[in-house]
Amino acid sequence: MPCLGAALAAALVAASTPALRAAEDSRADPPAVPASDGERPLSITIESGLQIGRLGLTGREDGNAAIDPQTGSKTIGANMIDLGGLAYQGKATVTGQPLKPVRIELPGTVVLRSPAGGQAELSDFRTDLPPVAMLDANGQLQFNFGATISSKGAQGGDFRGRIAIRVEYY
Repeated sequence: MPCLGAALAAALVAASTPALRAAEDSRADPPAVPASDGERPLSITIESGLQIGRLGLTGREDGNAAIDPQTGSKTIGANMIDLGGLAYQGKATVTGQPLKPVRIELPGTVVLRSPAGGQAELSDFRTDLPPVAMLDANGQLQFNFGATISSKGAQGGDFRGRIAIRVEYY
């Protein structure tokens, strides 16, 4: 039974009016230059990455599991079993202009890779955000995110990848 473990270090891309890109190894975006109109630029900090834990395939067919963004609980899909380990949702904090609405976009899919060359995929990203996300009176917004992991080619491994998160003012 191949073992599928996934630990995600969430990476990010943040954008205010002009796009800002986070350094590849950073967990927060680089310092931003204040906008000429006085609006505070957006920044995003990943408080914790998405952690899937350890999973096992029950046969030669691909399987999947999902992490709920609100509870961090793991739901096991077809052809997969839970082998334990920590599982929790990702957490992020956006900082910017108080009481401004923001748009937060997660990718459609992220390819995860193992050191041995195997691949898995994250998809169906979800958050616990309301339909219109707004920074609070202090200019902050915290949110959680989850996703579904799917094996590819019924391969096991310790899979890792980066999740690009885009944030911008409405």
